[in-house]
Amino acid sequence: MRILILGGTWFLGRAVAQEALARGWRVSTFNRGVSGTDLPGAEAVRGNREDAGDLARLAAQGPWDAVVDTSSSALAPRSVLAGARALEAAAGRYVYVSTVNAYRGWPSEPLTESSELLDGPADADADYGRQTKEGDGPNLHYGRQKAGAERAVWEAFGKDRVAVLRPGVILGPGEYVGRLPWWLRRAERGGAILAPGEPTKSIQPVDVRDVAIFALDQAMARDGGAYNVTAPIGRETMGGFLEACLDATGRRGHLVWTPDDLLVEHAVAQWTELPLWRTYPGVWNVSSEQAQAAGFVCRPLAETVESTWAWLNQGGIPVQHPRWSEHGIDEQKEAAILAAASGGEISAFNGEVR
Repeated sequence: MRILILGGTWFLGRAVAQEALARGWRVSTFNRGVSGTDLPGAEAVRGNREDAGDLARLAAQGPWDAVVDTSSSALAPRSVLAGARALEAAAGRYVYVSTVNAYRGWPSEPLTESSELLDGPADADADYGRQTKEGDGPNLHYGRQKAGAERAVWEAFGKDRVAVLRPGVILGPGEYVGRLPWWLRRAERGGAILAPGEPTKSIQPVDVRDVAIFALDQAMARDGGAYNVTAPIGRETMGGFLEACLDATGRRGHLVWTPDDLLVEHAVAQWTELPLWRTYPGVWNVSSEQAQAAGFVCRPLAETVESTWAWLNQGGIPVQHPRWSEHGIDEQKEAAILAAASGGEISAFNGEVR
């Protein structure tokens, strides 16, 4: 197999490249060379996905059995469309990593692959979707852009040659967003730890290595398809996740479970101040049965936590990204909420009840 990875130097793209090389495949990566480092063994091609000349030069270096696109988050659908058209004759298949945000109903309702997508056209520019419409949920711009990008790839390659992967939250070694690393560092600090909602709340993060494996399996598949790439509903819980963080870091703290309404009352920013916490009913209700039937296997979340902690302690440094600074609650604010939850005074320095 010979594959082309659009991206290929950090987090998911790097995991895809590592897995492909481990399988003995020939790997080409295409990126600007400004984020991450090239993986030994891969052929690095420099260029800009929004430059027609760079795309033509890239296509001339084919053919490839498949393209795996992990790097289009900031691209408008029309740019994805132009790139896919440039590569159509040079590649057999196209694996596009999208997101559950592309669904009209996320995060407000349960989802399957047959759920309606948002209204992003294949030729939309970068501004499409910024204008809110009646009945809009919280997806808006990003979701419409990703839905349009999916349509762009289908338009260029045809649905039989395309696999669309729709993950929710991807965690694991190399994570650049900062969700799991923040929880691990918070567990390491110890004391009373503000734990959001109910410990039995189902969550569905997936390991970056498992997404990479499934992406390459789909690169070899004969048929097209769209797949929700999430952990099975109900298998993982917020309580199990945070207990795993405590286990990995030496159990220096204890969890103080705090009702959703108290967190909302204290204006805790959902999804960021306490990463992975969100009150919308559909956020962790995404069926992945179709992906599982196609061979997707999701390792236990505790294993992902352990691997990420080992990566951090071995000097792992994520690619710098502005989203990292968005995650985590201020110590003073956490202490104030813990105090309100317990009726006592909480030290802002170590989280102990006084």
